[in-house]
Amino acid sequence: MPRHRIVIIGSGFAGLTAARRLKKADADITILARTSHHLFQPLLYQVATGILSEGDIAPTTREILRKQKNVTVLQALVEEIDVEARVVKWRNHNKYEHTEYDTLIVAAGAGQSYFGNDHFAVFAPGMKTIDDALELRARIFGAFELAEIETDPALVGKLLTFVVVGAGPTGVEMAGQIRELASHTLKGEFRNTDPTKARVILVDGAEHPLPPFGEQLGHKTEEALAKLGVEMKMNAFVTDVDAEGVTLKYKSGEEERIESVCKVWAAGVSASPLGRALGEATGAEVDRAGRVTVNKDLTLPGHPEIFVLGDMMAFPGVPGVAQGAIQSARFAADTVAARLAGRKPKATEFSYFDKGSMATIARFKAVVKMGNTKMTGFTAWVAWCFLHLLYIVGFKSQVGTLVNWFFSFLSGARSQRTTTNQQMVGRLAMEQLGAGASGKLVAGEDVVEERIHEA
Repeated sequence: MPRHRIVIIGSGFAGLTAARRLKKADADITILARTSHHLFQPLLYQVATGILSEGDIAPTTREILRKQKNVTVLQALVEEIDVEARVVKWRNHNKYEHTEYDTLIVAAGAGQSYFGNDHFAVFAPGMKTIDDALELRARIFGAFELAEIETDPALVGKLLTFVVVGAGPTGVEMAGQIRELASHTLKGEFRNTDPTKARVILVDGAEHPLPPFGEQLGHKTEEALAKLGVEMKMNAFVTDVDAEGVTLKYKSGEEERIESVCKVWAAGVSASPLGRALGEATGAEVDRAGRVTVNKDLTLPGHPEIFVLGDMMAFPGVPGVAQGAIQSARFAADTVAARLAGRKPKATEFSYFDKGSMATIARFKAVVKMGNTKMTGFTAWVAWCFLHLLYIVGFKSQVGTLVNWFFSFLSGARSQRTTTNQQMVGRLAMEQLGAGASGKLVAGEDVVEERIHEA
């Protein structure tokens, strides 16, 4: 009798947890992921601001699973799921393949949402991938370099104005780190400009930062950011983004224009497009954010062989955070393992346990909310450090992160400041070349010449 075939789409928290949980399963597991690494997304902003290297937070999936012999890892961009034939169709650049499954676990995660204004992404990159973080690193440090050679005070001011859109954990952390970068790390390194005079502006439509944390912690965060020198534009929505800056509209109806070269978009998420494709194929409901409504056991209606996990699933009371992905993956893996063993699973309905939320503001400053327990300041920062180290996969990554943190937090210096022009312009160049360009470039085809002839 052939072994059971499990296909997992995605190598994030949900996909990786499910695979590792099924270590002893009598099944052949195939992981299909568009990247070759497992990304610890909560620390992306530290890559973008020069504290950590990408390797510290993104170990290769193959390395993590090298001893798990029932797993095959394939770098693949999934393009279609045939739920009737139970086949996943995918490609790697210009090579097209397919993989059959008996059980399918879809955990492809989420991307940045611009709330219907996708053209904002040209001038305001998101913060969801390693590519995003490296591009932002190049843009942030590049802005200071351009300011050093600029003689027009108005242009210097525009270059040294950083706008962060979204006052959730990522936005708060990003704004705080850019402010620290300007005030401490770069202080005294330039001769013609003063980095400490940089403006960091945090924009959000809410009344205070970190709305899910509650009013009390939100106001404490606001106070801490203000002490650092971060300007806050609350009750404000972005109505336009271009190369020169952003336009805001306040709830009062007032409009404001902020001149800024470097913008960071940290507001809103949208599930992988695979969610809508699955909804159309199975009849499952899909919400506005592209998340698929799942049964109580995380399967799709009429398709007990398909699980949707993490940021892609719409399940009451489960936020789009790492814990939601991890816990849903454990539940799904245990259900699959029980089926393979011919027994009933211990639990037939998924239940989410809220372990709280936390966000760091700057060195030695953080906020933590765990049930009725609320912490701020140094104690919260220590808790934040410990838990994030705990959840980084791999001993090597944990040690590397700890060393970099020790160096950065004590000295104020940052060891990962190397940037390239390729990092800054690569994303836009690829978009300009068009869909399918990556495969043709890898194959050695002259894509540029092809585009010229098409024009």
